[in-house]
Amino acid sequence: MFPWLWFWSPAFYLPLSGSVAQQIEPDTTWFFAGIPPQAGNGQLEKKAFDIASYGRQLGWITEVLLAARNPGSVAPAKAEQSLRKLEEAHRKIDAVKKQSRAELAEAAAGALAKLHEADPAAYKVLLSSARTRMETPT
Repeated sequence: MFPWLWFWSPAFYLPLSGSVAQQIEPDTTWFFAGIPPQAGNGQLEKKAFDIASYGRQLGWITEVLLAARNPGSVAPAKAEQSLRKLEEAHRKIDAVKKQSRAELAEAAAGALAKLHEADPAAYKVLLSSARTRMETPT
């Protein structure tokens, strides 16, 4: 038999039942987001880490130094390979740094243009204080 008012029947869910949506993707940004601004740029560190992790870089450096200090402790071919990998990582990280500086300069120019448009007086004050800071030796 088919109930007449089936579309009005309530849905009951007990605890730990019913529809559940859970994000299971791990959050891996916590380490780089925790880098204080005065210590470095977290986003830039993440990009460098994606090129070569800290452990990988330290491994290459260790192999090169051990081969230079104690010939025979690390095979010369292995040390040469580590040196090439280290140089390649250095080139890639330098390229990322240059790109980051260009993006930062572009963002600053855009912010200054917006400030000049929105509040010319504040723009002049900001430029004046920036000039004073630049001229004052630290």
